[in-house]
Amino acid sequence: MPDPSATGRDTRPSVLFVCVHNAGRSQMAAAYLRRLAGDAVEVRSAGSAPASEVNPAVVAALREDGIDIAAETPSLLTADDVRASDVVITMGCGDACPVFPGRRYLDWTLDDPAGRGLEAVRPIRDEIRARVEALVAELTSPPA
Repeated sequence: MPDPSATGRDTRPSVLFVCVHNAGRSQMAAAYLRRLAGDAVEVRSAGSAPASEVNPAVVAALREDGIDIAAETPSLLTADDVRASDVVITMGCGDACPVFPGRRYLDWTLDDPAGRGLEAVRPIRDEIRARVEALVAELTSPPA
């Protein structure tokens, strides 16, 4: 079997987080996955109708946990994003996410932080972190 590194193909698992505006839930999930998995997992996030900026309460909530996403900008979901991902995690994007064979799809039901203050965003942040921690353990564990 050829060595995947010799072909230039990235062998890390790739995860795409998708929510409508890519300004809250998906940004938090991507930030935690980058922090917790480091270089072991490729991370993407996108939205079906991206906002113009990341929710300031989300930025503040992550800053409390030592993560700075102030420079992040919401991006539009594309079919190429989905094709390039092994795992696609949706968070309220409904039918806007294209489905391709061979991808694993998960739907995380989470409250939307849009229009909410920091106090209301903290529990959403904590739930996302817990889910991402479980995902990291699954994706980085050696095969049985």
